[in-house]
Amino acid sequence: MTVERMSRVDTAWLRMDNDVNLMMIVGVWLITPALAYEALCERVADKLLKYDRFRQKVVTDAVGAQWVTDQDFDIHRHVVREKLVRRKGQSEQEALQARCGELATTPLDPAHPLWTFHLIEVYEGGSALIARIHHCIGDGIALISVTLSITDGGNDPPKRRRKARDEDNAHEGDWLADAVLKPLTDITVKALGMYGDGVARSVEVLSHPQQLLGSLEMARTGYQVLSDVAALAIMPDDSPTQLKGKPVGRKRVAWNQPLPLDEVKTIGKALNCSINDVLLACAAGAIGQYLRDRGEDPAGKEIRAMVPVNLRPLEKAWQLGNRFGLAPLVLPIGIANPIERVYAVRARMAELKGSYQPLLAFAVLSVAGLMIKPVQDAILNLFARKATAVMTNVPGPSVPLKFCGSTIRQTMFWVPASGDIGVGVSILSYAGGVQFGLITDEGLCPEPQEIIDRFGPEFEKLLLLGLMLPWGDEVETI
Repeated sequence: MTVERMSRVDTAWLRMDNDVNLMMIVGVWLITPALAYEALCERVADKLLKYDRFRQKVVTDAVGAQWVTDQDFDIHRHVVREKLVRRKGQSEQEALQARCGELATTPLDPAHPLWTFHLIEVYEGGSALIARIHHCIGDGIALISVTLSITDGGNDPPKRRRKARDEDNAHEGDWLADAVLKPLTDITVKALGMYGDGVARSVEVLSHPQQLLGSLEMARTGYQVLSDVAALAIMPDDSPTQLKGKPVGRKRVAWNQPLPLDEVKTIGKALNCSINDVLLACAAGAIGQYLRDRGEDPAGKEIRAMVPVNLRPLEKAWQLGNRFGLAPLVLPIGIANPIERVYAVRARMAELKGSYQPLLAFAVLSVAGLMIKPVQDAILNLFARKATAVMTNVPGPSVPLKFCGSTIRQTMFWVPASGDIGVGVSILSYAGGVQFGLITDEGLCPEPQEIIDRFGPEFEKLLLLGLMLPWGDEVETI
């Protein structure tokens, strides 16, 4: 039986579960033709269990937690088959969304490894597969790497030498400090549109002090750090809307049909904006229109969404664990004009350049997770007052994936929220399309599909107006 000490960062996320938000990533694959249960079990046993974490349960102790091999592991406990229950008048998609919402608020069994797959064998002419994985196992980038590995042709995790494993564990205690001193990868910076003299340059300077060009550059770097610390401390509470308040702990999920990625690129090129700018502007517009239709005027209001930022080289994603920061992104929901809104989003993204806030927010949340529960909750709720949503934008494969010989025709996932945040927005590109997903607390937004259904119209407005404008320079891809 193997026993490993859980890193302090992963322990933090383990302890962030509360009565209204479970720190659990939920995803769904829509697969055609139908998937056989035993074939699924065989694939999971063959590929997923090569990652030690998926055979290990969590055992807590006075100083944290340990990963311990589950001697009673049973693949059929973690891969279960279900029949979709439909209420009268409910479509298959509505029934699947309802089940995903239920599972998002159903705790995983702490006596066994913290993950389950739920196979709905009959769904829209094929099958649906719902995955639930606790955040302490890994962050979004890590778990996407794992899920890709179990598809047809997916790669196994690299063989880890015992010495390398020991070295990783030995340095884990210093990781928070290293994260501030080591440069962010190019993919991290590009994911948030922060390229050039922004975060990457500043952290590179810190990691190589002998290369400092002089006292002026050192002063600028120090000033930026101090400014970001102050910004986190005095950041005002988020604008009050119907989407803020005390969650009740019941979740609802929704998703849309994918938008063509080529058309999103076309809009970005016409407006000389990034693809992210376009997508985030659509999200802000959909939320703003939802509030207007429910009798709330969002004019002059902005809301913050905490955006995860990857802090690891992508080639190390298979190592699992949590290595990401959080950037507070402002969404201008009060701007009705779609073109004006895109440029406002672009300006907000530019404000993140050079910011250490992703690293600082990560450090604060990680330390909070190791405090006694009342102190931890107080700190998390402080962050919750500063933000309305958690939002993530993840690039997926450009071609459809195969799984046990069938095709994954559509995929979506939802990020968990900490503290009292009640809204999670997911944007995922896959197989030439871009899909929006939403998970909300029933007490704050009982029908998230009403927001999702407004993404399409907001996109169409931008497409129409964008095609009428002169085109700008080439834009980055997701």
